[in-house]
Amino acid sequence: MLESLEKQTKFTGNQRRLLTAAILCDMLEFYDFFLVGFALAFIIGSWQVTYGQSAILLLSSGIGAILGAGFWGWLADRVGRRKVLFATILNFSIATGIMALTPENGWIFFSVFRFFVGFGVGGLYCVILPLVQEFMPSSRRGFAGGMVTAAVPLGLGLGAVLGAFLAPVVGWRGLFAVGMFPILLVLLIRAWVPESPHWLLRVGRSEEARQSLAWALQMDPRQIQLPTTSVETKPPPWRELFRYPRSLAVSWVGNLGAQTGIYGLTLWVPTLFVQVLKISPSDAAYLMIYCSVGGFVGRLAFAYMSDALGRRMSGALYCFGAAVLVVLAGYLHNAFLGATSVFWLLLIVAYFFADGGFAIVGPYSAEVWPANLRTSGMGSAYGFGGIGKIIGPLGLALIVGSSNIVKPEASVTKIIPAFIYLGAWFALAGIIYSIFAIETKGRSIEDIDRELEKKF
Repeated sequence: MLESLEKQTKFTGNQRRLLTAAILCDMLEFYDFFLVGFALAFIIGSWQVTYGQSAILLLSSGIGAILGAGFWGWLADRVGRRKVLFATILNFSIATGIMALTPENGWIFFSVFRFFVGFGVGGLYCVILPLVQEFMPSSRRGFAGGMVTAAVPLGLGLGAVLGAFLAPVVGWRGLFAVGMFPILLVLLIRAWVPESPHWLLRVGRSEEARQSLAWALQMDPRQIQLPTTSVETKPPPWRELFRYPRSLAVSWVGNLGAQTGIYGLTLWVPTLFVQVLKISPSDAAYLMIYCSVGGFVGRLAFAYMSDALGRRMSGALYCFGAAVLVVLAGYLHNAFLGATSVFWLLLIVAYFFADGGFAIVGPYSAEVWPANLRTSGMGSAYGFGGIGKIIGPLGLALIVGSSNIVKPEASVTKIIPAFIYLGAWFALAGIIYSIFAIETKGRSIEDIDRELEKKF
């Protein structure tokens, strides 16, 4: 039945609609998630937040993402991708809106609802990518997954634009109020996106799977032959993930290295721009727009390389490139080309790799798991990688000095060891891709499943 999907050579209009809906979800999801980096630049002085408190403000979402990815991924293998997608959007949107009500000096209130933002964001990311992949032919699956992740730097860019131009007018609370708008995506998805045909087949709903597949291919359902047998397969227990050690290693450790590096950078760089370059928070947000453009271009490039070079080579290239450039940015943070900061220029290029490579990391983390564990496996990988949302900012805070109020001299003097720390995590991910990665380029989901079951 699913062979009809593999015969495709180009996307249909409905597949493009699905991609558009997924891209909008990821963009607005990560606008909500990264918003704290820009808000922190505005509140850090007036609240007299210590490095320890600011680390808690940042890492609370990481704890939420770890738990949310595991929970929502597990649930999506049991009740379907579509229902869980609705729930995660409502989860992070409402939590973001509530943060607009944060009282003055209310860093605990801020941290609690930041946790719930992370809980929803972790879940959506682990559901939307498998859903898109399960509607795509193997020849375009890497590109499609990469394009969905390309929306993430757009979310960062949206936060940077609003931080630079809207925050001076509405304040940081107004930015969080805007974060309620993704709720409207629920209506869009209800209108555009059906349930995954792969999931429907697995739970024995063959006729619905045929309708879903016919929607994607824009053809008469009667042209798609139903399977001769329809057997409902119950999702295995979560512990079955450990039957696939290679999938576990490459998705869990690969995500940990990548997420530690990028979240450490993204959540601290706006503040470092203020301190290193002696500029205002609004100007720092403006400089971050260029970093987000670098990340966006990188994601487009790696989405293409995913199908052109393969996941393994592209993953190693991204990780080692990010490691080198991040360390260089740390060493040259005080250098200038005329009036232009070399620190800023290197970070733009670093984001091409460090952020762009997530066009490989996210989709690949779903591909290396069998069908009945796909969202559970990706959720576990993203959740384990979510530890990086904690140890990235926390590691920087400890290196710089968590007992001090945020002062330029406290962070700038230790920027080199801090950036070496982040670069080392990217390098670890590169080693994992080089040694353990399973090549999935050009292979159908069913073919990957057969290999996984054969080996393990």
